[in-house]
Amino acid sequence: MFLYLIYSSKRTFTAMSIKYEQSPQKYQKHISESSLSIYDRIEIGDPDLWIPTPELEILLDEGLKGLSLQGLPLRTRSKVVKQEVCRVLGYPVPSSFRRTQPRFPGQVFDIYVQKSNNLQIWNEEISPTRRYVIIRVSTDDTIERVKVITGDTLARFDTTGTLTQKYQARLIPQEAITELITSEDTDNLKSVLIQKSHPVLFDAFPTDYPSPEVLLPIAVIFERLKGLVDSQFTDVGFDQERNRGAQLHQLICKKLGYQDFRDDGRFPDIRNQLIEVKLQTSPTIDLGLVRPDSEEPLDIPKIDKRQIRHCDVRYALFYASTDGEQVTLTHFFLTTGEVFFTRFPQFQGKTLNKKLQIPLPSDFFA
Repeated sequence: MFLYLIYSSKRTFTAMSIKYEQSPQKYQKHISESSLSIYDRIEIGDPDLWIPTPELEILLDEGLKGLSLQGLPLRTRSKVVKQEVCRVLGYPVPSSFRRTQPRFPGQVFDIYVQKSNNLQIWNEEISPTRRYVIIRVSTDDTIERVKVITGDTLARFDTTGTLTQKYQARLIPQEAITELITSEDTDNLKSVLIQKSHPVLFDAFPTDYPSPEVLLPIAVIFERLKGLVDSQFTDVGFDQERNRGAQLHQLICKKLGYQDFRDDGRFPDIRNQLIEVKLQTSPTIDLGLVRPDSEEPLDIPKIDKRQIRHCDVRYALFYASTDGEQVTLTHFFLTTGEVFFTRFPQFQGKTLNKKLQIPLPSDFFA
């Protein structure tokens, strides 16, 4: 049996402590002062007005929690929730809400109010770059939790077969056990790679946003991660893919120089180095709803005024064997999303159904 992992980026920094201004309230303040409406488009990554997904979740969870919807008809309940969302984010409440897709075009998100974990999306496909605000309501109709995820993440929760991942590729090993598919990052990313030296340890978290001070070039990442070939870790079983993948993530983070392992389940896996990881049990690489070479903007703040795209992400693929007890890494591949398909051939996936019912995990709102 074989396993594949997509992941990338590594190089250690001398314990540098780089903190970013990530207070969610700063976005609320800037939006309130801008006089923008929820229908005014904002450039993804705008450092003042675009609210990244983690900060959007914090604002909405703190701002909506405890709101009572008891006794409200469904249509009125929907309007009240949208009004409160406007207030929480600093937007003026419109006199009436337009029938747009998504409902909040400025921040590119839709709202779903849920009592159960069965999410229903009607008459449209899941959009990989759209955010989905899922609001948990208690039995007494009080908001108790808000989660925000992108469409690409949402698609992973489908276990019913109503969804199929659109993009897939195939990993075909050759003689070399390590391959650097491209020795340079994308032109867009190279423009923000300013560090000439690359220390051994750094103090950022893997889930922090990237910055010019911490980003490693792809060639440096390759040199650091290729040493993981022949590494082993416990195979916890194919039904525990998340836990098995976490073990590999920990090995990678340590090699990269992180002193703490964190994984929040968002794309890309190691956001601080723009690295995506996938651990697979077949030659088929599942890529979800977004092509690696997509030039769509990534949902992170701009880096040195540069908007980062999906194709700028680095992918590290680890090919592995398992005897059922131990997983052994046997091959390593590193590439950018931009040239991903030049080495890993794409094959066509199925299309999405129009009526979608997605069972959310039991611990989704935990």
